[in-house]
Amino acid sequence: MIHHISIAVQNPHRVAQVLSEVLKAQAVPFFPNPGSYMVIPFDEYGTAIELYPLGSQIEPGDGDEECVFVRTAITCKFTDIHAAISVPISQGEIEQIGIREGWRVVHCNRDSFFNVIEFWIENRLMIELLTPEMALQYLKFTTRSENLKYFVPEVPVATI
Repeated sequence: MIHHISIAVQNPHRVAQVLSEVLKAQAVPFFPNPGSYMVIPFDEYGTAIELYPLGSQIEPGDGDEECVFVRTAITCKFTDIHAAISVPISQGEIEQIGIREGWRVVHCNRDSFFNVIEFWIENRLMIELLTPEMALQYLKFTTRSENLKYFVPEVPVATI
C-alpha cells in the first residue's frame, strides 16, 4: 500500500489548493522542504501528497543521517512518474476543475480493464484520478491474481 508520494511542481501552493479540492483534503505547509506543501485527506489509509518546488530532489544524508532536500536548476518538462489516486468526486467535477486551471483532463479506458481520468497537473505531470465508480473497476481488476494472465504472454507448452 502506498501511503504518500511526493512530486515537484512549478507552483506548490496552487497545486496543493487544487489537489485539496479534488481529494476533499487539507493543504498544509511541509516545513522539511521550504516552499513545499502536503495535501492530506485524513482517510483510513493515511494518504498524503507532498508537493515540492520544481528542482527539488531528495538525496541520501551522510552516514546514518536522514535524507536531505537539495535544489537544482536541472528540471524536466515531463516525468516518468505518475500515480493512480481514488478521489471522492465525479468525472464532471474533475473536468470542471481542470478546465478552470487550464490543465489537460482526458477520460481513458486502460485496455478495456478499467477507466481513469488523466489529470495533467500544470500540463506537465500526469496523475490518474479514479472516481468512486472507476476505483471499483480498478480494484475488481487489480485484486484478482487470475488477471495476471493479461500481463504475461502465453508461453507455449514444451513437447518432448
